[in-house]
Amino acid sequence: MARITVEDCLRKIPSRFKLIYLAIERVKQLKDGAQPLIECKNKEIVTALREIAAGLVTTENIKELDKREKVVSPYEISEILKQKSLNK
Repeated sequence: MARITVEDCLRKIPSRFKLIYLAIERVKQLKDGAQPLIECKNKEIVTALREIAAGLVTTENIKELDKREKVVSPYEISEILKQKSLNK
C-alpha cells in the first residue's frame, strides 16, 4: 500500500489543527475497540490517517463513528454476563 502523507489528509481536511483533532479522536476510538473502516495492519495512527485521506472519517461523522458497535473480547463478554447475572 502506498505511504500516507499529511498532504493526502490535508486535501480532505484543509486545516492542520482540525486534522490533528480528527486524527486524535479517531485513534482514541480505535484504541477503545472501534472497527477500522479500511483494511490495514498498521498502528492506530496510520489507520486513522488512511481513513481520513480516503474521506471515510470527517469532522461531520467522527462522533457517529464512536457510537458504532465496538469489538469486545471473549473475556469482556464473560465479565459482562457475570455482572448481569449478579444484578438479577
